[in-house]
Amino acid sequence: MPTGLTRDAGWQIGVSRTLPHPPSVVWDFISGPEGLALWLGPDAALTPERGAPYRTAAGVTGEVRGYRPADRIRVTRGTTTLQVAMAPAADGARTTLRFHQEHLASAEDRERGRTHWQHVMDEVEAALDRP
Repeated sequence: MPTGLTRDAGWQIGVSRTLPHPPSVVWDFISGPEGLALWLGPDAALTPERGAPYRTAAGVTGEVRGYRPADRIRVTRGTTTLQVAMAPAADGARTTLRFHQEHLASAEDRERGRTHWQHVMDEVEAALDRP
């Protein structure tokens, strides 16, 4: 089976990075307005309960599939499922942030997704590093 293709979730992509910020800082950013705009879309707002719908300024719609504060947010995005998750590093001063998208249509969508999520991660890191 090709890399990125699974029996249950079809094509998928995951991008992770350990950021030099404590979990509380990363969570507050990623679940707040500026962070949501970066990974979900402009003017995105989420109600932190399963089944709650959302819509971005760009017209992207979906629903919340899971929301565990300080841990992960899982939403549908079109025909895909998107999860942003975080885990504290052993030292407690750093946090591993991960974007994972599954049910992609093809290997080409997976490669586009990899480029997109790497870019989003760069933007998140830059925003967190601003004084």
